[in-house]
Amino acid sequence: MYEFDKVIDRRGTYASKWDIPEGELPMWVADMDFETAPEILSAMRGRLEHGIFGYTDIPERWYEAYISWWERRYGFRIQKPWLVFCTGVIPAISSVVRKLTTPNEKVVIQTPVYHVFFNSILNNGCRAEENRLVYENGSYRIDLEDLEKKLADPQTTLMILCNPHNPTGMIWDRETLSTIGELCAKHNVTVISDEIHCDLTAPGRTYIPFASVSKTCARISITCIAPTKTFNIAGLKTAAVSVPDAALRHKVWRALNTDEVAEPNVFAVTAAIAAYEKGDGWLEELRAYVHANKQTVTETVAEKIPELTVLPSEATYLLWIDCTKVTDDSHDLAKKIRKETGLYLSEGKSFGGNGNGFLRMNVACPKELLHEGLKRLERYFA
Repeated sequence: MYEFDKVIDRRGTYASKWDIPEGELPMWVADMDFETAPEILSAMRGRLEHGIFGYTDIPERWYEAYISWWERRYGFRIQKPWLVFCTGVIPAISSVVRKLTTPNEKVVIQTPVYHVFFNSILNNGCRAEENRLVYENGSYRIDLEDLEKKLADPQTTLMILCNPHNPTGMIWDRETLSTIGELCAKHNVTVISDEIHCDLTAPGRTYIPFASVSKTCARISITCIAPTKTFNIAGLKTAAVSVPDAALRHKVWRALNTDEVAEPNVFAVTAAIAAYEKGDGWLEELRAYVHANKQTVTETVAEKIPELTVLPSEATYLLWIDCTKVTDDSHDLAKKIRKETGLYLSEGKSFGGNGNGFLRMNVACPKELLHEGLKRLERYFA
């Protein structure tokens, strides 16, 4: 029903991903090379044709769209008072770090993890405390003993949880999330749960919202959610935070408003409502397409590039590729691949942990571009 094979030229549109030299192929930054759902485009055209673009309020329908989506897809009913609009997940995280910490306090992250978390922490005068994920037999697990040690430090104020996890594509199970919640509550640490990739799970798989696991998890958590990754509308700057605890929610609300990231642009509300009211069908086809792309990369690398190993990925449209057979400097490797073939991948060093032995590949693109990227990767290792 929907067209994902269509190659759309994004050059000349000020797209960050494609603002690179001619001939290069970007498979790095996490946005998709697919047109967004036609239901969203239709809603935005209707708003555009109105012709007046003044200040925008948050209507009742926006709350209902979020609440209905999480209830029907994940069996979790978010309450209306919990929701606060914000312009993006990272602006929300940065605002919360500023509000809930004092300089030189520690924020726990589980590395390798989305590198911008480091910016949100360090730019606000805090220290990033790495609870490094343990890498064994081609997969990761949490070092719970180390996690508790880091949380027990009186200087630790916050933990940023990536659920599902970027870049590994792991979906945390209920028991793991419950354990994290209990440990954080025990040591008076607030959890910021970044759940922006939650809809992008493999067919037949689903994620578990952190706040849904227990009353404890709900009480101590701030959840960041958005339609932006799911529907490829990141440039519209539309997201939300969900905070069940009233006292904590007031602090978050004040933080977002103080930083002026709590007011929507004229398309932000319209697009989010259309996505969550009418986007289910498009998303199901997207998930199947991305899953097929992941399988293609995994099989091709296993057959033709034995120097690399693609880790199994349950969520996101990103693949985490083990390069430790050939390098312990992924920055240098990514640079050489780009220079010699034009294929632009993310180097793993910036993700912390053991990321220096990995590359990250974005496979959310038409098959034609995916095959071209794989040809370039093969050519480099040949």
